[in-house]
Amino acid sequence: MCGIVGAIARRNVVPVLIEGLKRLEYRGYDSAGVAVLNGVLQRVRCTGRVRELEQLIQSQGISGALGIAHTRWATHGAPLERNAHPHVSGGVSVVHNGIIENHEEIRAQLQSRGYEFTSDTDTEVIAHLVHSCLGDSESLFDAVQAASRELIGAYAIAVISEDDRSRLVVARQGAPLLLGLAE
Repeated sequence: MCGIVGAIARRNVVPVLIEGLKRLEYRGYDSAGVAVLNGVLQRVRCTGRVRELEQLIQSQGISGALGIAHTRWATHGAPLERNAHPHVSGGVSVVHNGIIENHEEIRAQLQSRGYEFTSDTDTEVIAHLVHSCLGDSESLFDAVQAASRELIGAYAIAVISEDDRSRLVVARQGAPLLLGLAE
């Protein structure tokens, strides 16, 4: 079962994201990934265990004050790195838990507008859809809200964007989502 974690702080959140993923390991998963903003969007994904992801992050020196992370249990597409979350579209990154029932229809619409897909997942549809909505929206919040209105299914998502480096936007429909605040 998939699990998502997001964090925003005045310090490097990568340790928080990794700890969150470790706490979700009991749920079972086949791949994991992290995306953070540190001037630009940086993403690391891998098949296998969270400790392997942690080693990749350390070797690449990934850090940032805003980020999202995910453990994935394959529902759409094989357990391959290209299907691991987070998914990215034009500086927008998304993690997702749930199933988007109308992903094939949305994929076809986005492909007709020139979006290219590199995964077999329903989640990549969300990333491209949010990116598409950014052109008509005043903010990342508005774009996620507009994209969410088009999604059919049960989901929880977390979204970050290079264009809004101080905001983590979440949305849910029929799936649990827990927010925590701390000093």
